[in-house]
Amino acid sequence: MHDLSKRSAKLSPDGSARSEKRRIQESRPPKPNQTAADSIPRQLDRKAVLKQALAKINRFETKVASLEKNQNEPIAIVGIGCRFPGGVKNPDDYWRLLQNGVDAITEVPKSRWNIDDYFDANRETPGKTYTRWGGFLDQVDQFDAKFFGLTPREVTSMDPQHRLFLEVCWEALENAAIAPDSLKDSLTGVFAGITTTEYWQMHMKYAPLENIDAYLASGNVLNAAPGRVAYLLGLNGLAMAVDTACSSSLTATHLAVQNLKSGDCNMALVGGVNVIVVPETYIGFSKWGMMSKDGRCKTFDDAADGFVRSEGCGVIVLKRLSDAQKDGDRILALIRGSAVNQDGASSGLTVPNGLAQAEVIRQALENAKLEPGDVDFVEAHGTGTSLGDPIEVEAMAQVYGKGHDRENPLKIGSAKTNLGHMESASGIAGLIKVVLALQNREIPPHIHFKKPSSRIPWEDVPITVPTERTPWLTGEKNRRGAVSGFGFSGTNAHIILEESPAVSIQKTESERTHNFFTFSAPDEKGLEAQAQELQGFLREEESVRSEFGDFCFSANSGRARFANRAAVVAQSREDALEKLDAFLENENMPEVISGKAQARGKIAFLFTGQGAQYAGMGKTLYDTHPRFRQTLERCDEILRPVLGRSILEIIFSEDSSENVI
Repeated sequence: MHDLSKRSAKLSPDGSARSEKRRIQESRPPKPNQTAADSIPRQLDRKAVLKQALAKINRFETKVASLEKNQNEPIAIVGIGCRFPGGVKNPDDYWRLLQNGVDAITEVPKSRWNIDDYFDANRETPGKTYTRWGGFLDQVDQFDAKFFGLTPREVTSMDPQHRLFLEVCWEALENAAIAPDSLKDSLTGVFAGITTTEYWQMHMKYAPLENIDAYLASGNVLNAAPGRVAYLLGLNGLAMAVDTACSSSLTATHLAVQNLKSGDCNMALVGGVNVIVVPETYIGFSKWGMMSKDGRCKTFDDAADGFVRSEGCGVIVLKRLSDAQKDGDRILALIRGSAVNQDGASSGLTVPNGLAQAEVIRQALENAKLEPGDVDFVEAHGTGTSLGDPIEVEAMAQVYGKGHDRENPLKIGSAKTNLGHMESASGIAGLIKVVLALQNREIPPHIHFKKPSSRIPWEDVPITVPTERTPWLTGEKNRRGAVSGFGFSGTNAHIILEESPAVSIQKTESERTHNFFTFSAPDEKGLEAQAQELQGFLREEESVRSEFGDFCFSANSGRARFANRAAVVAQSREDALEKLDAFLENENMPEVISGKAQARGKIAFLFTGQGAQYAGMGKTLYDTHPRFRQTLERCDEILRPVLGRSILEIIFSEDSSENVI
C-alpha cells in the first residue's frame, strides 16, 4: 500500500493520490471491531454535501439569470422637463417649435453684453468675434430662491446653470407625476452633463476680491449642480457631474442607464445644461474658426460653415421598465441600448474619428440586441461643419446602411438647425426630440437644408434628410430612433430609443360625477401663479375634456405640497376653469377652499347606523374608488360569518326594508 500510494503520488502530483488511497481503504471489508453501519454517516455526509452544492449552484444560476435580466431590461423614460430657446418651457412647446420648423436663433441680447463692442466681421481681428448670433433663454437671471428654501445671498453666487438644472429637474418630476418631496431617502441618482464655468469667470473678472464669499465655490463648481439637487430633495443615489464637452448629457444618460441596470439606483434624473454669460468663449471659438458667420447650423448643407452657440436645459426621469410598470407610470419611451467610446489618436484633438463613430453605433446596437434595420431615424450630432457632417454621415452609412436601401432609407436630422448648439445640453435636446417624435409618430422637418453637401456621397448612402413633417410609418414593427453626441475632445455616445409599449387602461364601473384637484405654493402670490398656470393648461389641453379625472389624480399625487394650499371641486374641465376664475377673483364658492395647511391628522369615514342611512349609500364611491371598494369588501368578508349575509347586499339594496341589520 505504501508503494502504491507513492507510485500514485508520483503519477498524480495534483493531490489525486490521496483520493486514490482513500478509495482503496474504503473498499476493504470492515475490521472485526467495525460494523457496516459505521460507514452510513459518511454516505449521509456525501449526500448532504451534494445537496448543498446543488443548492448553491441553483442560487448562483438564479443570480446570474437575474443579472442578465437586469442588463437586458429596457429603461423607461417616465418624465421630461426642458427649457430651450424660442420660448420653450415644456415638452409641448418644444414639439410645436420642431413641428413648425421654427428658427430660435437671435442676436446676442443686450442683457448679456453689447455685441457691437465685441463684433468684427474679420476673423483675424484680435479680441473680436465674427458672429452676432446665439440661442438664448428668457429671464435666465430670474430664480425663486424661496421656493427651494435658499437664501438670496447664496443664490447671488450660484451659477445660473445650477439654478436652471434644479428647476428643470423639479419640472421633470412633476411631468412624471412624481411629487419631488416624496423622494426623501430614496435611491435616486442625479447625472448632470455640464461643461462651462462662465459665471465664475464673470465673477473673477468684474467682482472685487472682497466680494468673494463662502458660497462662490459651492455655487460654481460643476459637481455642485447635481449635488444640490440630491441635497435639496434628500436623494441617496449617485450624484455626479459629467463633462465630455458636447456629448456630456448623452454620456450622463449612458451612466445613468448602467446605474439603474446594476441596481445602484432605482430612479435617475439625468440631463444637461448650458448658459452663456460672457463673450470670451465666443471670441475663442471664433479664433478656432468653429462659428457660423450667419449664426445658423446648416447641417448637411453645402453652405455649412460652423455652428452657433446656444443655451438651455433638458432633464429626463428614468426607471427600470418593470418598476415603471409596477408603479403605474406613464411611459414616454424606452432606452433600448447605449454605448460610449473615445476617438483615441485621431488626426487632431478636436478632429472627429469616423471609425470610432461607427464603432460606438455598433456597440449600442449590440447592447440593445438590435439590427441596423431596426432603427428608422437618427438624430445626428450634426453641428453644421464642413468637416464633421460628412464624417458623421459616412459613419452612419457604414453601420445603418446594412439595414437600409434607397426604397427604405435611414432618415436623419438635427435639432441644432432649430436651436443652435447647446454644447453640454445638446445631446439631451436631441434625445427629447426623438422621444417626442416617437410619441407623435412623426419626424419633424430639418431646416436650413437647401443644397445637400457636395462633400457627402448621397447617391452611395441609403440616407435621407426630411425637410417636411413626415409621418413615422413602420408597419408592424416598433418605431425606433437613435441619437448621437460627440465631444470635441473625442468622447462619442450613441443612445437607441424605442416607442413606449402599449398599455391597456382599465376604467372603473362608473365615472365620478365630481372630482377635485389641489395646488399649493410657499406663499399666496405663488398660489395665484399656480392657479393661472393651471388655467392655461386646462384651456390649451383639449384632451383634459375627456380625461378630467386623470388630470385631477396627477395634480393631487404628482406635485409637492406647500403650506399655502387650495382645493377645487369640479365636474368637468369647463367647471374647473370657472372655479379657478372665482378663486383668482376672490369670490366665495363652497367648491373652492384655500388656506394654510394645519397639523396633519388621519382621515376616517363614518357610516352611521339605521335612521340616517339611505338605500345605495356610498354606491358611487364604491364604484369609482378602488381603495374604498377594497376596504368595504374586506369589511364584508369579516362580517359575513357574523351576520349570515353580505353587508354589500344590505347597503346597496334598492329595497329600503332590507337595510336593517
